[in-house]
Amino acid sequence: MKKYIHTTILLLIAVSLHAQDPIFTQYFMVPQTINPGFTGFMETTSVGVMHRSQWPTSDLKITSNYAFLNTWSEEMTSGFGISFLSQRESFTDYNLSLVTGSYAYRVEISDDWYFHPAIEVGYGRKSYGFQNLVLEDQLNIGTGTVSTVSMDPLALNNKAGYFDIGAGFLFNNEECWVGGSLRHLNRPDISFTQAGNVPLDMFFSVNAGYEFKFSNFMNTFLPFDSKLLITGNYMQQGNFNRFDLSAGIIFERVFVGVTAATNPARNAPNGHLLTSVNPYFGLKYESLKIGYSYDANTSGIGRTGGIHEFSMLYQFDWQKKCDGCPDYY
Repeated sequence: MKKYIHTTILLLIAVSLHAQDPIFTQYFMVPQTINPGFTGFMETTSVGVMHRSQWPTSDLKITSNYAFLNTWSEEMTSGFGISFLSQRESFTDYNLSLVTGSYAYRVEISDDWYFHPAIEVGYGRKSYGFQNLVLEDQLNIGTGTVSTVSMDPLALNNKAGYFDIGAGFLFNNEECWVGGSLRHLNRPDISFTQAGNVPLDMFFSVNAGYEFKFSNFMNTFLPFDSKLLITGNYMQQGNFNRFDLSAGIIFERVFVGVTAATNPARNAPNGHLLTSVNPYFGLKYESLKIGYSYDANTSGIGRTGGIHEFSMLYQFDWQKKCDGCPDYY
């Protein structure tokens, strides 16, 4: 019975997690993961991948992968992108696959500022490995046996597909940006049963960033072109919210920094405001950027192995510097 209770608790945790969008610690490396307004942002063609391994030593290991391709049309002053997201949870063999196409248009609103309205449309597919679960009609309390066969509707409908629509906007100049996005505008039904109705909560985010050269404000021992990049990202989905604040130093070939992940709502009775401290570092050489981050949990959730995240990006025509394009990112 303890085994069944443990299974039920983990399943409830899994369901709670899968009702929320995956969030990458290194969102500043691929900001399109939180805002389609960044599609074609650098006005070149770029590709990249991200890999996130969450709680690798626990029973609820979650692996997330993201890949994207962005390109730019100067004739249409528009960015076009396509991305693929996959997520897998080991305990229930839950899988999510999502393919999304995005479009952003650039509007020059002054000599220094630009506006990027954007839209994205995707198709997602979720599935569970119910063979790893014990459902109610498999238990025979009288005999103490567990049947291998279930007629539960969940076991008969272990896949769900849905269309997803989102939108975003972005204001930027050469030194800073501010934007927002709203995903799941159509509240797609992600229920695994035909008679069910489980609308996916909308995902709302506000993001901003600012970069400046140390040499413009102070004399330091750092190299002349060293920069400080500060980013903030507030996200809310359903009753849950999160605010990430990041600061990093960018050198010619190396960047290092730290992100503080917080939970302003503190939904749980003993919820922590600061949930993790996430140092990151990376290397860059001409067109290529490689990054790594580690999320050190501060909430006492247990020995989970933390969260490891890797990113790799390649930008074509990296020497191109168009009018009004940002110096950062």
